[in-house]
Amino acid sequence: MITALAHVNLLVPPGTLDQANEFYAGTLGLISTPVPQLQKGTLAWFNIVPDGSQQVHVAFGTNEPNSSRHPCFRVGSLEALQQLQNRIWEHHVRGGPAAPLAADKPGEKASGLFSFFPLGSLT
Repeated sequence: MITALAHVNLLVPPGTLDQANEFYAGTLGLISTPVPQLQKGTLAWFNIVPDGSQQVHVAFGTNEPNSSRHPCFRVGSLEALQQLQNRIWEHHVRGGPAAPLAADKPGEKASGLFSFFPLGSLT
């Protein structure tokens, strides 16, 4: 039986690991962690929790423009969820190569672009 997220693997265009690091570590606050020596420069790993038991892996590949693929993260509280939604929106508005191409404006109906569940909201 599945009890937790081990990792999700997401795809980014070749040459964009720096932008992935800016978004996943800088905007989302995940912890960048070393990848195996032979895969340096082709992968980026981010710990969701400090012990590394849950991770996001980023690799080179092609995503379809309207793909429904996405990671789903749990956050500690409704307040933390709102803060994270604000950070994502601000990064989208600020723009740049690592910015989300689309984001939900805080306070408006959620599109499902990003999924976050406050602890205790799922049974």
